[in-house]
Amino acid sequence: MSRGEGKLKLMVVDDEPDNLDLLYRTFRREFKVYKADSAFSAMKVLEDEGEMALIISDQRMPEMNGTEFLGKTLEKYPNTVRILLTGYTDVEDLVEAINSGKVFKYITKPWNPEELKTVVQQASDTYKIVSQRTNALTRALRRESILNEVMSAIRESLDYSSMLSTIIQTVGQTFDATEGKLWPVKGDRLMPESFSYQNPEITQNNFPFTPEQFLEVVKSRQTQLEESSDRRICKLIIPLIYQQELLAVLALYQQDRSKFWSSEDIELIESVLEQGSLALSQAKLYQRTRELAEQMRNELEVARQIQSNLLPQSWPEFEKLRIQACCYPAREVGGDFFEVYTHSQGDIWLAVGDVSGKGVPAALFMASAMSVMRRELSQENPPDPYEIMHNLNTGLCDDLISNNCFITMVLARYTPETGLLAYANAGHVYPLVWSQTTLLSAENQDSNQVKPNFLKARGIPLGILPKWKGKAGTIDLNSGDVFLLTSDGITEATVVQEATDSGEQTRVMLQQEGLWQLLKQHKSEIDLNNLLAYIRANNQVQEDDQTILSLEVL
Repeated sequence: MSRGEGKLKLMVVDDEPDNLDLLYRTFRREFKVYKADSAFSAMKVLEDEGEMALIISDQRMPEMNGTEFLGKTLEKYPNTVRILLTGYTDVEDLVEAINSGKVFKYITKPWNPEELKTVVQQASDTYKIVSQRTNALTRALRRESILNEVMSAIRESLDYSSMLSTIIQTVGQTFDATEGKLWPVKGDRLMPESFSYQNPEITQNNFPFTPEQFLEVVKSRQTQLEESSDRRICKLIIPLIYQQELLAVLALYQQDRSKFWSSEDIELIESVLEQGSLALSQAKLYQRTRELAEQMRNELEVARQIQSNLLPQSWPEFEKLRIQACCYPAREVGGDFFEVYTHSQGDIWLAVGDVSGKGVPAALFMASAMSVMRRELSQENPPDPYEIMHNLNTGLCDDLISNNCFITMVLARYTPETGLLAYANAGHVYPLVWSQTTLLSAENQDSNQVKPNFLKARGIPLGILPKWKGKAGTIDLNSGDVFLLTSDGITEATVVQEATDSGEQTRVMLQQEGLWQLLKQHKSEIDLNNLLAYIRANNQVQEDDQTILSLEVL
């Protein structure tokens, strides 16, 4: 045959019967020889028998000469080696044939038998080398094409279960399997759920594998190829392994002997599954990551609810006071907090704090700070805000310093009987005090003349030094006065500034002056929810926790 084992095929073409017989007798032992007495007969032989390893053709033939005939075979059978028999007078035809690449050698008539045998042997060796290289290239291209096709199909599925199904379906269809199954493996044990493939042309379902065969592959982690005793079924079991982890076991069988897998096919299937194992490992990791992310989201939702419950949910209605407070963490949980605490002696304690950082670490320190603060406030005679700041710093300092965190906060005590507000500020945003009565009375006048009082008595944040340093402050609040505390998540938010002369709008940081301008715009009634909603509407992405608290003396 022209490929594989056995004799190579050789065709001799000559319109003289004696020459045909001589050529046939010369090469019939080494080759499978086909005879044709014309170019048209030779074309028919090629159509029936397929590619020839060698063609020896006479040049001078009726209807179609040798050069024309060999030229017609070039495109369809490029690997065939062509030899031209020519006379001394056919020089022009010979030059044309050689220049166009249609012939390997030419032999002049009458030929020397030994010379002809030598040329044919060279041609035979040349055909074998060209065929080997062509086959190798064809296999490489087929391998690359199948790998790309299969991996493209596999990688379209990120879901782990979907990818398992895609692997068995794609591999089974690509390699003409009768039926196949894929079992995921966990801890060297086959999982109960399997994924199947069945050739749509096959109606019967008789999976010819035993549990012992799979256990052997799981144990040995080696590919198993087996033909049934009657040689009617070819069975294949391949482990899918990535970085020494057994991910799955794939089993295929083929009951059409003409399609049984060759060693080359097995290597290709193993290469495909090697890449499939990588994709499967990534999908498994992706699924695990999604599960962990979902678990984390659920846990953070619980933590958010717990943290929300730590903040005051309500406070008493006061006859001559109005207190409002809002807190929106940037993530599920955050480091901002506020406190509204009514002491049994009548004092009202207010606080707003901000733990550095965001997320769970900040939320844990926030809970610790509120716990220590409430313990201080629950005493029968709580110390003043300045002393409580000292105590908070003492109780939290070691943990804050060791975790490179700090807390800014304002703590204030308001005494309704005297109207006195005492406060301490640990590195927090300045509290604001202004007269809402004066602001409202300026409605028909220039409200820009009304200025807020920034309470600038301030110390260092908690957790910076072992001993807190700061200043105490006091202020009298009269009827109509408002005391406002915010976190930097509000003052550092950005808002759209009015268009400039160029007509372009710009975004600027709100800061305390900008907050005061907003408060003047909402001067008819202080509503912190509306105020914060306006600020949040200008920021599609909340960068920091936002907390605001107000005490208004009616």
